[in-house]
Amino acid sequence: MTNLPIRPDLRGLEPYGAPQLDVPHLLNVNENPYEPTPEVEAAITAAVTDVVHTLNRYPDREFAGLRADLAAYLAAESGVRGLGVENIWAANGSNEVMLHLFQAFGGPGRVALSFTPTYSMYPEYARDTFTAWVTAERNADHTLDADTVIARMRAERPALVLLASPNNPTGTALSVAAIEEIAAAARTTGPEGAASVVVVDEAYAEFRREGTGSALELLARHPHLVVTRTMSKAFAFAGVRLGYLAAAPQVVDVLRIVRLPYHLSAVTQAVARAALAHAGGLQAQVAELRGARDDLAAWLGENGFTTVDSDANFILFGEFEDRHAVWQGLLDRGVLIRETGPERYLRVSVGTGEQMAAFRTALLEVTGR
Repeated sequence: MTNLPIRPDLRGLEPYGAPQLDVPHLLNVNENPYEPTPEVEAAITAAVTDVVHTLNRYPDREFAGLRADLAAYLAAESGVRGLGVENIWAANGSNEVMLHLFQAFGGPGRVALSFTPTYSMYPEYARDTFTAWVTAERNADHTLDADTVIARMRAERPALVLLASPNNPTGTALSVAAIEEIAAAARTTGPEGAASVVVVDEAYAEFRREGTGSALELLARHPHLVVTRTMSKAFAFAGVRLGYLAAAPQVVDVLRIVRLPYHLSAVTQAVARAALAHAGGLQAQVAELRGARDDLAAWLGENGFTTVDSDANFILFGEFEDRHAVWQGLLDRGVLIRETGPERYLRVSVGTGEQMAAFRTALLEVTGR
């Protein structure tokens, strides 16, 4: 059947997705390279066993236990107090969390604003909710300052402002002071004099360097501020699909309206809570990856490559006359990285010691250095 009534704006488009290839060294989608520890694996197995007998029933659609555990984790990780169940929302990956935000605050006649280069899924959330997508460029060094953001907010009157910190694909982070300025200005920059909902995407927050704060510190003062997180990266839980956010109760209540019923399965809730109970042990892997990132950045600099200071678990590096040829050369040697972001740059995820050694060897061979 060739006469399907496909939406005109979807004709000719391809699904989102990084290459999924079977190669020895996967360093392209910013995954945590470490499998769950035996202790975490045992806890997850036990949690699934406990919930199996309930699978004939729908799951808890409010998932209060999981939300309480997430609030407790954020308090321990960031030092921010006062977060409770009413401040937390979760969904199947931070992608679905973001989609809920667009469903609640975007839509026809509304604008979402962000600053490129940034996460490539953002415009897809806008497209899928019929929200106008507007972008402005970051600074030449890939950073972003409050004055630039505020000026664009006042010009565009966005319902949503998306600020990834650390940013993907650059790894750069916004200071808490800059986010405070933006959030303060956003009280009156939304449509028809309403506030703009400022969404700070902290998917890589656990990897940030010493002294880089979290927007969680500002939530109590700014009810239109939202901080999104994920268990995919720091918790090595990409296969589970659990993203979440912290915000004022009024924001969470609106998201409860637009979500599909029973959207988090009983199994997802159980295994996420099991992992959260072992958060302390998992953070040791995060510290190791931070050290490996800094070592890799130093090595790239020593070998003549340009790098962008990263607070995430990846590094953007260059510059290349033909970045695709470099990407392909690495792939031919069994190393898959990402061809994304600014022209002349590539992005590599931080992996195990073995994976980093393979990447270094392959990169020197491909570039002749």
